[in-house]
Amino acid sequence: MLKLHHLNASRSIRILWLLEEIGQPYELISYQRDAKTNLAPASLKAIHPLGKSPVIELDGKVIAESGAIIELLIKKFAPHLAPHESSEAYSDYLQWIHFAESSAMLPFLLKVFNQYETQAGTSLKFLDSYAEIEFTKVFTYLNNHLDGKTFLVEERLTGADFMLGFVVQGALQMLKCGDKYPHIQRYIENFEQLSSYQKAIKKA
Repeated sequence: MLKLHHLNASRSIRILWLLEEIGQPYELISYQRDAKTNLAPASLKAIHPLGKSPVIELDGKVIAESGAIIELLIKKFAPHLAPHESSEAYSDYLQWIHFAESSAMLPFLLKVFNQYETQAGTSLKFLDSYAEIEFTKVFTYLNNHLDGKTFLVEERLTGADFMLGFVVQGALQMLKCGDKYPHIQRYIENFEQLSSYQKAIKKA
């Protein structure tokens, strides 16, 4: 049986949500972050050298990286969650899947880390300005794309939504900027109502 090694408050919620949507049987193995350091427990290193989550075990192989896991699981168990490779929408699908961890995640994390440094008394110059410019550029682009849309691609749930949902939800909640990006906020509210997402959150 497929195994998911799930860490609380991590990217692994993407995989948990996907598995609930697919209805694929799996074993959930849960881990908790250290209360003081907020880091993953050392026990995760026994599963994968990086000691991070998500990690799955499938067909005797240990697989890391949420984007790779999502593409693999969709191809193997739920091809209906991706446009056909010969369709015009397939390139859009790939763009949004990779957008989540490339264009969107970095400025979000930089802004969060900069907040921690500022609260600790660090004087920031270049990074603070850079993070703000990049975040505004990337999230305005995404907000404009979602104008009038429920999902990212073909107006239906695809792997791209599982990838991006984690990033935008965290960004708007932690940075309290939902009013600046109303279409992203509506997009989040829509996928939060999906039964598969609610089941995943309950299990998480």
